[in-house]
Amino acid sequence: MNGDWLIRGSDGLLSVYLPVDDGVMCRAERVPGGPFDAPRKVGGEQKLHPVLAIGQGADGYAHLVSWRPTVPRESGLVHSTHFRPRLAALDWHPVGHPNRTGDRTGTPAVAVDAQGRAHLFVPNRGGGVSMLGQKEKGGWGPWRDLKGRGVRDGLAAVTGESGRVELYAAAPDAVLYWRQEEPGTPPVLQETMEAAVRPGTLRALATSPESTTLFFTDDSGDLCAWRPGTKPVPVLASAGPGPVSAIRCELDGHDCTLLAQRSASGRVAFAAYPTEQEDAGAWWTESGPELADDAGLCLARDADDRVVAATLSPSTGQLLLTRRKKEPGLALTAWLEV
Repeated sequence: MNGDWLIRGSDGLLSVYLPVDDGVMCRAERVPGGPFDAPRKVGGEQKLHPVLAIGQGADGYAHLVSWRPTVPRESGLVHSTHFRPRLAALDWHPVGHPNRTGDRTGTPAVAVDAQGRAHLFVPNRGGGVSMLGQKEKGGWGPWRDLKGRGVRDGLAAVTGESGRVELYAAAPDAVLYWRQEEPGTPPVLQETMEAAVRPGTLRALATSPESTTLFFTDDSGDLCAWRPGTKPVPVLASAGPGPVSAIRCELDGHDCTLLAQRSASGRVAFAAYPTEQEDAGAWWTESGPELADDAGLCLARDADDRVVAATLSPSTGQLLLTRRKKEPGLALTAWLEV
């Protein structure tokens, strides 16, 4: 999956998304803070590949993108909108292929601008990135080649506090950065920053009105933070090999960035520091049980604006959840299976 798979909907209910062999499953809270419904398929019965990109707008609507098989050895991208977690999502709608025809070219990424328009990004066969954007009055614009060179799978799309869409991609020994210069326009390649990035570790977060911050693990094993126009800064040694999940929250009256990562021991590790103040220092604290090898991790905020952490194992379907307690610091409730 690419994007936050644990999200708070427009009605305050949390929902969880998981790609399976031929579709996408969703589980949603019945009431805020309450039990979850049983898994159900979203987007209709169309057969999909087990891949999913998720983006969410300020309106709380979830935009889902996946690949579907079309003819032998070829695939196409499809999109669905989920307006509220306990309502049925729209049926999957085909949106094409970045190279017109062919098989899958990579994992898509989705970001939603301030006007609620989804922007779909995917690597193309030329080694760059292609984009498809929704029109203001409905429908989709044309496919656009955003260029780039040697782009690896694992794009990170993000919407800044300005409401404009940004994109990060890793290439051999570099990170590429695109940004919209005006709302509704295709993002433009702004900067290429030299860095040795471990594949699949990009995660972007809006951290101020002017900036988004990219988190990635470098070849030395450090978890680094980078804001375009600056140099990357090591935050702390990565807790484990996978990607980090990140969210902003208030801790003891301070705007902080909370990081969570699957640790080498198989548990969840948390670290926090004042937002955009990486030099303040951070350290990992492990929590919860040892997880299945394929378990993913995601952070969100619930209807009471409390931080929620969830882990989900595709092979077993096990969903574990913890919430921040209503007390100072980052004390968490016991991890519970949903």
